[in-house]
Amino acid sequence: IGETFFSGVSFNSSKVKKNNIFFAIQGEKFDGNDYINIAIKNGAKVIISENKKLKKKENIIFLYSPNIRKLLANISYKVLGKKPKKIVAVTGTNGKSSIADFYYQILNFNLKKVASIGTLGIKYMGKKKSLINTTLDPIQLSSILKDIRKKKIEYVIMEASSHGLKQNRLDGLQFDVGIFTNLSHDHLDYHKNMKNYFKSKLYLFEKLIKKRGNIITDANIPQSKKIIDISKKKKLNLNLIFKKKGIELISHKFLKEKQNLEIKYNNKKYPIELNLIGKIQIKNILMAILAANKSGLKFEKIINVIHKLKSVEGRLEKIGKIKNNSKVILDYAHTPEALKLALLNLKEQFPMSKISLVFGCGGNRDFKKRSIMGKIAEKYSDKIYLTDDNPRYENPAKIRKDIKKGINKSKILEISNRKKAIHEAIMNLNTG
Repeated sequence: IGETFFSGVSFNSSKVKKNNIFFAIQGEKFDGNDYINIAIKNGAKVIISENKKLKKKENIIFLYSPNIRKLLANISYKVLGKKPKKIVAVTGTNGKSSIADFYYQILNFNLKKVASIGTLGIKYMGKKKSLINTTLDPIQLSSILKDIRKKKIEYVIMEASSHGLKQNRLDGLQFDVGIFTNLSHDHLDYHKNMKNYFKSKLYLFEKLIKKRGNIITDANIPQSKKIIDISKKKKLNLNLIFKKKGIELISHKFLKEKQNLEIKYNNKKYPIELNLIGKIQIKNILMAILAANKSGLKFEKIINVIHKLKSVEGRLEKIGKIKNNSKVILDYAHTPEALKLALLNLKEQFPMSKISLVFGCGGNRDFKKRSIMGKIAEKYSDKIYLTDDNPRYENPAKIRKDIKKGINKSKILEISNRKKAIHEAIMNLNTG
């Protein structure tokens, strides 16, 4: 070939600039190989594809790659140059956003420059930008990291989705800390079965953690055994919650909307006051504490700010005030496990209260979970307002019918208009 230079990378033919490398990626809806001519017309002079049989063109370099997504990620992060000092990744079915946000808050209260990237968007220096996907494509992500670095932000935590990991979107980033929260039924429309789903999550720990980096997980989950094995094999530092090898929970009690706990770390005990609803928050907080500590923050400095932590948007978040001392709580639970956990947490903390639940399921996604969520709603709440939740291209009545397969009809009020359903539920709340 002789020497050649390139001005940038792209996988969207319409965004190609002069002297770009164009990655012809076959996606679920579009095949980049069909857009090579447009890419060349827009100035691409190197084409990379997984298709060996492409028709060659004069003055254009064609390269073959067996895993084009992986190559795109590796090149994107190489071009990025200097990365932030500490990069943390959190994966698992539930709890990712909470852990990322608690980590962000802990560092922020300790006056460290920090950014979080995930479902809730990009957050840094009090600013917030929304995102389309939990895990961005490598070109977008590398330009965000470059921007973050320019702002002298040295700590970044990001949510790593199973889709993002499976599609090699984070290859070449190398994380200082990797966190695994849990695994339950989700995204099976994409991964087909739980084995594949778990395998895509494990990719983070098997391939993307720095030498002598840290792994954080929950000693009580069945998947912890596999993660412990990986940490030994890869010589990574293992940090567990609910275990002597990390943070132990010594005691816990509810005080209305607060929680008091005592934890033990490195043979030292610490009392903590949490201004948060839901026992599940403890697990998320402990993981965030370990992640902050493994990022270089002193343990005492972390503990000193825990009472200031606020609930994460849409995660057992108390919203609004009602005169009759009843509570309105928002949770984005969209999996059977998350819904069950949210309801059980409320029952445990407020045993004398009755629970009214407003919920629905999204369209064009994992339909198997609908009747399961219906059964959970019936078992753990006292009244159900069944409504629409982003039906996408599906008939909302059909979605509600799928959910109802699991429910005893007497408990249900079906109101398709979401705004009306919320209004009705709030107006019908009795004292407490």
